[in-house]
Amino acid sequence: MPREIHGKSIIVTGASSGIGAATAIECAKAGMPVVLNARREDRLRQVAEQVERHGVKTAIVVGDVTDTGISESLLDAAEIELGGLYAVFSNAGYGSELPVLKTEMDQVRAMFEVNFFASLELVHQAARRLVEQSQPGHLLMCSSCLAKFTMPWHGVYSATKAAQNHLCLAMRSELAGRRIEVSSVHPVTTATEFFEQSARRSGKGKRSDVLEHVPKFLIQKPERIARAVVKCLRRPRPEVWTSTLTRTFAAMATLSPRLLELVMRQQMRKMNSA
Repeated sequence: MPREIHGKSIIVTGASSGIGAATAIECAKAGMPVVLNARREDRLRQVAEQVERHGVKTAIVVGDVTDTGISESLLDAAEIELGGLYAVFSNAGYGSELPVLKTEMDQVRAMFEVNFFASLELVHQAARRLVEQSQPGHLLMCSSCLAKFTMPWHGVYSATKAAQNHLCLAMRSELAGRRIEVSSVHPVTTATEFFEQSARRSGKGKRSDVLEHVPKFLIQKPERIARAVVKCLRRPRPEVWTSTLTRTFAAMATLSPRLLELVMRQQMRKMNSA
């Protein structure tokens, strides 16, 4: 059934740019007060100005999603400054462009801490508060199309996103009787600074292999994902996809691992020849 979201608050992590910023603004257009979180305060304040132009309140919580107590601070901001907790969009995360064998274990753990464990902590604590207050709500995680299949040099990143996807599916069933929706969001390649940062972490400067090899028609703007998130908030569903073609490929890759293997080998040949 459709849900009324006007006047109901949402927490958005990773809100200083890209999908997070676009989603915060789109939620504001729908009349939702927004708690903005990221590490860059100056960028957050710029986003807050755009959000407030749509006549809604904002609260800013600066910090890394792995900081001790950050989840409580975000939830408190929603309840105290914005009048109540309704939705969470756990969007903060990062990637790398390295083969598994060249990724150190501390790098693997660090990515899981940000992409998975911090997301789990936030939605876990949000769900507990909603249950204790007998309130409906909606919890979303920004996963990836790579939650359903993987690609060379992105194994660790896709593993964190697959973990998010599985968590959302389980929590959706577990919380169904409490009027708490849980959804995973599966963007395809998105034109944001994500890939520049990923390339830097991989020692490639600003040059990203992803944007060079992905067909242009599969590169989307963050506003497209933001609109899909708001649509899901209004009409909840288990997963949010913005590319039918990619979703179809994900299903085919699940049915035929051999197909995925062929695609991955072709991708490896392209990367090795670059």
